[in-house]
Amino acid sequence: MTVAPARLTADEARRIALRAQGLLGAVDRRAGVRGVLRHLGQIQLDTISVLARSHELLPYARLGAVGRQAVEEAYWSGGTSFEYWSHAACVLPIEEWPLFAFRRRAFRARESWYHGLPEGVYQRVVDQLRAEGPLTATELGGAKNGGPWWDWSDAKVAVERALMFGEVVCVERRGWKRVYDLAERAVPDALLHDDLDDAACLRRLVAQAGAALGVATQADLADYHRLKTAQVASVVADSGLVEVTVDGWAPAGGRAEGRHRVWADPRALESAPRGRHRTTLLSPFDSLIWDRARTERIFGFVHRLEAYVPRPRRVYGYFAMPLLSGGRLLGRVDPAREGATLVARHAAFEGGPERAAKSVPAMAEALVEAASWVGAEAVRVERTTPEELHVPLERELAAAFRAAYR
Repeated sequence: MTVAPARLTADEARRIALRAQGLLGAVDRRAGVRGVLRHLGQIQLDTISVLARSHELLPYARLGAVGRQAVEEAYWSGGTSFEYWSHAACVLPIEEWPLFAFRRRAFRARESWYHGLPEGVYQRVVDQLRAEGPLTATELGGAKNGGPWWDWSDAKVAVERALMFGEVVCVERRGWKRVYDLAERAVPDALLHDDLDDAACLRRLVAQAGAALGVATQADLADYHRLKTAQVASVVADSGLVEVTVDGWAPAGGRAEGRHRVWADPRALESAPRGRHRTTLLSPFDSLIWDRARTERIFGFVHRLEAYVPRPRRVYGYFAMPLLSGGRLLGRVDPAREGATLVARHAAFEGGPERAAKSVPAMAEALVEAASWVGAEAVRVERTTPEELHVPLERELAAAFRAAYR
């Protein structure tokens, strides 16, 4: 007998997703940043730093004003994590090392590379790491040849290839430079293996993505660790996830199939999501919203990173950060720092005038908390959309500062 999939409303799915991402309900503060990383399975790294770097913003959004040095130590001390290619360049819990054996094997089998590599350079780099311990690419012989971004030196090409193969691990970031060491030294013996076959790796990564997302389409699951949709389809039925339907998630005109099929972590269905909602600014690389199609489907919120858009064509700003409050995305703000002042270059609110006006206190709360976290003593607003909310936002900011520092 075929059992009909569980049915969720769109609102239930939204709340499940928020709880799964650690943004609804009680946060395990004792587990701290490492607990956030273990639960989410990965945290994306990115070079852009405005308010802070993205890997700092993500635990901040869930835990509040956790010390920034504590964030770095949680990632890079004690051998509890490593950096590898997942959704993008990500910090991952060290327990996930065996799960990426399928990707390491694929890299080793690759025949064509963008950069050529002279004979003997790869082994020289590995031997130098073995003899001298953890080193940056500069210390290995230079990271670049002096040309554009991708004009890497032979040493940089070699060590990055060794990282992809799994012979080398990035053990920390120092001045945003990767510090490399041999995997045999950096990964615990119990985890240093490629014993899992591809199907086992994929099955466990899909299960992990499902737990971190709560409820997700097959395409969402694939995007989380940048798997192919065919890879997800081959293992999802055996991953422990259960198929569900969500009102409004199916393509118009029919039953969800293929990449649009929806799956949920069974533990996420055991109880209704309840508890405190976070009010916070989100990095554009936060795993709650990094998948733009999913963000629009769940929140009705269209967001694009404009950092790489020419300035005249930007609508919201260089690094516009969505505002989350009450489980909704209420707007966004493009932040900047000028000395001890946090500048809101553009604070934009969603919806009509009434809804936008109701979002002003949440925007002020999020800006004041962010300012306090980065050591800013004031917030200045340059522009708002709609314009008539500029004065109310400044008024709410003043009240929020008084409440925070009384």
